[in-house]
Amino acid sequence: MTTGVIEQPKAARAPSASKIWLKAIELTARIEKLPGRLFADVVDDWARRQPARVALVMDEATLDYDGLSRRIARYARWARSVGLARGDTVALLMPNGIDYVAAWLGISRVGGVAALLNTRLVGQSLAHCIDVARPAHIIVAHELTETLERAAPHLKTAASIWTHGDASSERAIDVALAALDDGPLSMDEHGDVSIDDRALLIYTSGTTGLPKAASISHRRILNWGFWFAGLTGASPQDRLYDCLPLFHSVGGIVAPCSMLAAGGSVVIAEKFSASNFWSDIVRHDCTLFQYIGELCRYLLKAPPSEYESCHRLRMVCGNGLRGDIWEDFQGRFAIPRILEFYAATEGNFSLFNVEGQVGAIGRIPPLLAHRFPASLVRLDPDSGAPLRNDEGFCIACARGEAGEAIGRIGRAEQGGGRFEGYTDAGETEKKILRDVFAKGDAWFRTGDLMRLDDKGFFHFVDRIGDTFRWKGENVATSEVNDAVRDFTGVIDATTYGVAIPGADGRAGMSAIVVNEGFDIAALPAHLAQRLPVYARPVFVRISRELDATETFKQKKGELAREGFDPNAISDPLFMLEPTSGAYVALDRDAYARIVDGAIRL
Repeated sequence: MTTGVIEQPKAARAPSASKIWLKAIELTARIEKLPGRLFADVVDDWARRQPARVALVMDEATLDYDGLSRRIARYARWARSVGLARGDTVALLMPNGIDYVAAWLGISRVGGVAALLNTRLVGQSLAHCIDVARPAHIIVAHELTETLERAAPHLKTAASIWTHGDASSERAIDVALAALDDGPLSMDEHGDVSIDDRALLIYTSGTTGLPKAASISHRRILNWGFWFAGLTGASPQDRLYDCLPLFHSVGGIVAPCSMLAAGGSVVIAEKFSASNFWSDIVRHDCTLFQYIGELCRYLLKAPPSEYESCHRLRMVCGNGLRGDIWEDFQGRFAIPRILEFYAATEGNFSLFNVEGQVGAIGRIPPLLAHRFPASLVRLDPDSGAPLRNDEGFCIACARGEAGEAIGRIGRAEQGGGRFEGYTDAGETEKKILRDVFAKGDAWFRTGDLMRLDDKGFFHFVDRIGDTFRWKGENVATSEVNDAVRDFTGVIDATTYGVAIPGADGRAGMSAIVVNEGFDIAALPAHLAQRLPVYARPVFVRISRELDATETFKQKKGELAREGFDPNAISDPLFMLEPTSGAYVALDRDAYARIVDGAIRL
């Protein structure tokens, strides 16, 4: 009898953690043995072995491995035809699409560098990112030509502009590519490009200032691709759903390269859509998807979908899944395995939670500790600078104590990880901590606070710039966000510190987005069960929406600058009344009394 319920295939027994680690080590160990083998060569190998297997999918457009290999060859020959020398840069201002991956693979294959521009940037911010890359050429999607034109008055760089997707334009990249041979490159065309060469410039999110361009070598791309292929157990039968921006390191490199390294398929979405997410997963028969930031929380907050548990997923992989929603997320959406990890685009070490330990961002297994040494160091709570002992060395944190995560810089065989830096030498130096535990050593500063538990798992606490002090205590905004978001009617929240005249430290303020189920009168009792007194938000701002980066990291700089002044903010504001402990409306009179010191919070 047919019930109408789609029966889920039984999940295969997960391999042991040691086997997972060993597989990743095995795949990445081959990279150093062939220094002239680039990721484009990996695609070519699969094209010879399985030419008709789908490599990239987007809506109704597909590119099999043979087609992708040929498309890469055309971009490589285009780069050579315009005289691109080794180390010269081509900036890509293009939305998600199957040609995006082929473009940077082809350009970098012959020694060029592809700068992956954020498509949401405009004006001076976009001009800044172009100028720090100093590109000789810019390939811009025809729908983004006006965006580039508006940034032009702010540009210091003169570059040749090529239009993608419009064959009628004066300099159409599509026309130029069509005129070129798509057969395998000769050895002369390959040149002497090696894994040591720079392949990409990928920009930091810019949550704390203008984005920085991080240098990404061919070695790094290969390591990311094969490492994640090993950890996820990827195979040619896998199909990964990628709804993250392709200009980002996770969406554009980790996600597609992990599948292409294993001969699998990548389903590229134009952008993340909570309403279309699960129907896409089922329609494309995906076996994995990549997440980042608050994406999982957005899915959990979305209305139920008829497709959300009738998929064929065997695993999801990403970073930013907080412990407070982990089990609800995994249970509601019937996800067999979660691979949570921690990494930074420019960072020199990563953490991986292959065991599925709820709430942890990963650990470094003993067999890798000598290759990727990491540590947590104590910080001065006011300045954020590392504390040092009488000998001038940094002080390692005890188990359970929050500190900044750092990774030793050096070659793996010497006990360290590579830090390839930024285009700006000054910005590169700011990320290096010297004379940490021994004279002359150098460590990469992540800027992230973590704590280590008794099992050796790392737990994310906060960004250093986000943590603030109030009532003599450190407040981690991420922990406050978790508590606030768990309250009925709260759709989203972001927390930051605001200065109060005459008060030490900064008071906590949460900007929230709510629906009709929200009752602010009940909020204090909820927070009292989750947070100590000093961590409960002193101010609450009810906003229509919260701004976030394309990778779902919250932008709170402007909110913090606006503070809690009702004269400048039209959103409803509330303050935690010190006597009653209730949230009451914050009007201009109350604001003036707080500023004058008549109300002590």
